[in-house]
Amino acid sequence: MSQFLTALPVFNEHDHVDGVLDQVLRYTSNVLVVDDGSTDGTSERLAARVAERNDIMVIRHDTNQGYGAAVTTAFATALAPRPDGGHWDGLVTIDCDGQHQPQLIPAFQAAIGNPEQPAADIVSGSRYLKAFPGDSQPPAGRRQINMAITAELNRRFGLSLTDAFCGFKAYSRRGLQNLPVTETGYAMPLEVWVRAAAAGLTVVELPVPLVYLDLSRSFGGALDDGNARLNHYREVIDRSERALGNPAGSAGKLRYGDDPLPTKAEVCLLYTSPSPRDHLLHLVCRLLLEKRGGG
Repeated sequence: MSQFLTALPVFNEHDHVDGVLDQVLRYTSNVLVVDDGSTDGTSERLAARVAERNDIMVIRHDTNQGYGAAVTTAFATALAPRPDGGHWDGLVTIDCDGQHQPQLIPAFQAAIGNPEQPAADIVSGSRYLKAFPGDSQPPAGRRQINMAITAELNRRFGLSLTDAFCGFKAYSRRGLQNLPVTETGYAMPLEVWVRAAAAGLTVVELPVPLVYLDLSRSFGGALDDGNARLNHYREVIDRSERALGNPAGSAGKLRYGDDPLPTKAEVCLLYTSPSPRDHLLHLVCRLLLEKRGGG
C-alpha cells in the first residue's frame, strides 16, 4: 500500500484547524501540519491536540515566512526518511481554511498511480475544470488574474492547465525531487509550474468544487491591489525561468532528499513527544538547522 504524507500549511487558522484535521484524518493517518508562525492561538490548539491525541505531526516556523515557505518545509519532510527507515511515496497538500475537500485525498493519491512508475508527477486540483452544484462565485478580480496567469503559463511552457493556483495537490516522489522551489509567498505555485515544465513532469488536473469562504482575504500590503499582484506573479514566472539557466546561482544549489535541504526554511519543532513519528520531525529540524549553520 502506498505511503503518502498529507501536509497542511497553516497560518492563523484557529477557527478551522481542528475541524479540518478531524476531516483529513478520516482519509489518511499520516498528517503533517506546518504552522507558519501563527499568532492567533493556532499554535496552542495544535500543541493541545498533540498532547491529548498525538494524531498529527507539527513543524513550526518561528516567524511567518509565507505560504511557499510552509509548502517547501512539507516538500523537505516528504523526502526525508520515515521513522521506520523507509520513504514516503509522495505528498498531498491541502489548505486548512475549509475550502478544500478532504474526501478527495484518496482520489489524488490514486491519480499518482504506482509510486515506482507514477502515472503522474503532479495531480493538481482545478476549480474550473467542472461545475459542481453549490459552487461559489469567484471574486471577479481573482478569476481574471487566474485566467491571465494560467494562459500565460500554458503559452510559454507548453502546459494545459485550467487553474494555476489551486493548493490542493498530490506529488510523486520523483516530482518532489525535481521541484527545488525558492518562492516563499502565494506565488510559489507558479515556480512549481515553471520547474515542472522544464523537468518534463507529467501533470494531471482533477476537478474540485469551487469554494470561497473568505472574500476579504488579504494577500499582504501592495499585493492586495490586483494590478500589483498580476505584475508580481509575472515577475515570479520570469525569475523562475531565469533561475533554470543559472545552475551556479542559489536556486541551482537547492535540492531535496539526499542532497542539501533548502536554506530558507527556518524551522524548529514546537511540540515533541516520545512517539516514533516524532523521530522524523527531529530529523528534519536537525537537518534544516545544520544547513543554516545553527547547530
